[in-house]
Amino acid sequence: MGYVVGDTTLETDAEGYLLEPNFEDEIVGVIAEAENISLTPTHWLIVQYMRDAYREHGHTPNFRNMLKDIQEFMPDADSKFLYDLFPLGPAKQAAKIAGLPQPYGKGGY
Repeated sequence: MGYVVGDTTLETDAEGYLLEPNFEDEIVGVIAEAENISLTPTHWLIVQYMRDAYREHGHTPNFRNMLKDIQEFMPDADSKFLYDLFPLGPAKQAAKIAGLPQPYGKGGY
């Protein structure tokens, strides 16, 4: 499987996560469409947060840290809010849509 952006096919793992991070905005729309997510400005804020966290730490945050960090710039955000945006799991689905590799998962943070 892979995502096609322009003339380039980007390689993914079996679950559709990019093997290498891609910070181009075009990939976000391609992956969001494949995930049946209609992007809103709020989705883009979360995507940018995930990309910034990945650049800073070398991996994406787990859900607890993601929620805590997002509440710093969106004080009313809660678990339901994030699951409404990313119904398959905010920490994993947001990372995928942001064009990042698959998160480590439990114990890997």
